[in-house]
Amino acid sequence: MPSGEYDPETVERQWQERWVEEDLYAYGDGAVDPDTVFSIDSPPPTVSGSLHWGHVYGFTLQDFVARYNRMQGEDVFFPFGYDDNGIASERLTEDELGVRHQDYGRREFQEKCREVCAQYEAEFTEKMQNLGISIDWSETYQTISPEVQRTSQLSFVDLYEQGREYRQRAPAIWCPECETAISQVETEDDEQDSHFHDIAFDVVEDGADLPETFTISTTRPELLPACVSVFVHPDDEANEHLVGNHARIPLFGQEVPIIEDERVDMGTGSGVVMCCTFGDQTDIEWYQAHDLDLRIAIDESGTLTDVAGEYAGLDRDEAREAIVADLDEAGALLDRRAITHTVNVHERCGTSIEFLVTEQWYVKLLDKTEEYLEAGRQMEWYPEKMFTRYRNWIEGLQWDWAISRQRSSGIPFPVWYCADCDEEVVADRDRLPVDPLSDDPPVDACPACGHDGFVPEDDVFDTWATSSLTPLINAGWDWDAASGEMVIERPELYPMDMRPQGHDIISFWLFHTVVKCYEHTGEVPFDSVMINGMVLDENRVKMSKSLGNIVSPDEVLEQYPVDAARYWAAGSAVGDDLPYKEKGLRAGERLMRKLWNASKLVDDLTPAERLSRPDLREIDRWLLAELDDRIETVTGHFERREFSKARDELRSFFWHTFCDDYLEIAKQRLRDGDDRSAAYTLQTAHRRFCTLFAPILAHVTEELWRDMYGDGSVHTADWPQPLGVDADLSAGELAMDVVAALRKYKTDHQLSMNADVDAVRVYGDVDAFADDIRRVMHVDELESVDETPPVESVVTGVDLDYSLVGPEFGNQVGDIEAAIAQGDYEVVDDRLHAAGVELDAEMFEIEEERQYTGEGEMIEAGDTVVIVRN
Repeated sequence: MPSGEYDPETVERQWQERWVEEDLYAYGDGAVDPDTVFSIDSPPPTVSGSLHWGHVYGFTLQDFVARYNRMQGEDVFFPFGYDDNGIASERLTEDELGVRHQDYGRREFQEKCREVCAQYEAEFTEKMQNLGISIDWSETYQTISPEVQRTSQLSFVDLYEQGREYRQRAPAIWCPECETAISQVETEDDEQDSHFHDIAFDVVEDGADLPETFTISTTRPELLPACVSVFVHPDDEANEHLVGNHARIPLFGQEVPIIEDERVDMGTGSGVVMCCTFGDQTDIEWYQAHDLDLRIAIDESGTLTDVAGEYAGLDRDEAREAIVADLDEAGALLDRRAITHTVNVHERCGTSIEFLVTEQWYVKLLDKTEEYLEAGRQMEWYPEKMFTRYRNWIEGLQWDWAISRQRSSGIPFPVWYCADCDEEVVADRDRLPVDPLSDDPPVDACPACGHDGFVPEDDVFDTWATSSLTPLINAGWDWDAASGEMVIERPELYPMDMRPQGHDIISFWLFHTVVKCYEHTGEVPFDSVMINGMVLDENRVKMSKSLGNIVSPDEVLEQYPVDAARYWAAGSAVGDDLPYKEKGLRAGERLMRKLWNASKLVDDLTPAERLSRPDLREIDRWLLAELDDRIETVTGHFERREFSKARDELRSFFWHTFCDDYLEIAKQRLRDGDDRSAAYTLQTAHRRFCTLFAPILAHVTEELWRDMYGDGSVHTADWPQPLGVDADLSAGELAMDVVAALRKYKTDHQLSMNADVDAVRVYGDVDAFADDIRRVMHVDELESVDETPPVESVVTGVDLDYSLVGPEFGNQVGDIEAAIAQGDYEVVDDRLHAAGVELDAEMFEIEEERQYTGEGEMIEAGDTVVIVRN
């Protein structure tokens, strides 16, 4: 081995480059046995910026699984993709170039997006390789590539022919900032400051005003021009007399019916609500259920329309303030009070959404929610609790999936419409991908009416409509013209063995992937799901640019090795959020150096050739048997994705049992002379530690393995199996407890570890290990006795629970304390008798101490004691 300290900066970069050059993690070509394949449906990161700690965390967890399964002899398929065809990449391009997509033709703007995304993707690839993630880079794809465009359009055609898609002009969720329809999954709740406005409405009967008004409380007075009705709950006795009359809308003058409906929330505001087309989901339900008028007061950009009269052309926020001021001047504003409430916003830009009547394409969801739930139940969830989020999302669905977007960058719908009758004409499968803006339709005349003019669809797919196909993209799902059916070119990959992802996109990516793949193949797309949490700052607050608590991976990796970051990533249970803490990185760095230094010692103590197994001494058998037990435990943790447990179990055994205890014993034996049993045990244990640590400490284990054993990469070595060594585990554990106790004794007495000890008596059977204990701890005489130690428990005091004793006995507490101090008390039937009173068992605790009164000094050693005479 090289002399000196471990140099992670040099070593890590060297292996990162070699792994890529050697194609060490390549899946390979040709037919592969599906029973030996482990396929990972790795998430294609959205091209919306630079690498962040969430990427480091998520992909490192995936890499643990990939490396572990590769060492289990599996052909691991671990691809990488870039999701670069949606709103996120478009907004990145706009921000990067200081432009707006509306100012360019679609093709021209798409070219700008490609150029910007290519720069970020190259940077991202380099940084992912610098993290040592064992990805097969030959399996990289972009969701905007022609191949993926074809797959995405094939998905549309297939679902269309199944009757699972439809086009409809109806209320849709709309983002005024991005100026596009969005789906329910792209919205999130945001707590915002607002105002409740109490507004007086006049009651009208047969066109004449009645001498009565009623109050409506609203946060959105700018929707008054869109008001088409007023609703009262059927059980609202105070307002039931209003039903059947009409209300005149203040400032705008339209008269609208007053109707009863059970969906009115009587506990909010005055209990009387207005219905505007459209303010929220309930407005849409009322509009449909009661066949109400349609008044659109806000357009695609969040600007008031001509329906708003003099307020037309104002931004919705400006209009709100102007309308409130005019209501106040007209005497119709009764009150205005500040509140904080939950607002539905577009998750991409944080803009409050609107509901607009537009024509969109939808995928049917609501008629098959039970089937999608059952599909989720068929998958194994790590952790299991995350299935609840999946189930809750499905049970809360209110909309089918709107997949059309009014953007410039994206995959076009392969659809044209008859210019006369609006008949839909869909592209032929074998011509895909197509762009209706530049390609001709597949027919010369409309199949419905014979008209020869066509209008191309200019919308593009929602990005999730494509990224939801990743299992099929990677498995080669395509149209086979010869057989006339969809086929999968690499069937051994599908269904995928594992879908890894964050819990924040269960409703986005996971659910939509289940929907798409289930509808296309009739199968659940993956066998298991591994859900990771979010990265938090040291105060357990989610990292965000707005809070200024983002930690850059580049900055961290300038200070700490990659393996230290990998160690940190294994620091919490899968599914739980993980705070970024430098002490976790420092702990990883210390473990790397401990492994390096221990390896140097093993290399120095053992011969270069690999030893065959000799007759083993008892302590060597014990060490290997204990290691067998840890191998089974750590293997189980990896199988269950319990990386933090695997890491901590392995670290503890390596650091304390192997390094602190066994290695010191073996070192003494080997330096005293040839000891093939100790040498074989060191070699065998060390090889096993290298392989066990390899999935987590990927770089340092590779350096050690190639240097010390030179038989290929540790990452393609076999995962260790138990050797089946028999040993007295309890006796060996007791022996190590004795060594640890004697080491502590020397430390407490400021003695060197080489200081001689005259005599030691161990109360327990350690005869088989006595020579090793004597040698490593420099004990002249060691006696092992199988008898009860002469130790007795002595009461040293009574600890009172004053929170109970004080209220119960008041000024008698002093007398109780005095009696206890003088020893004038007794405990009978778990009750303390002192100063003439009785204390219940929960009011006190007897303090005891084990004492030894014979010759020598007693020290604790696990469950027994050791007597030292010196």
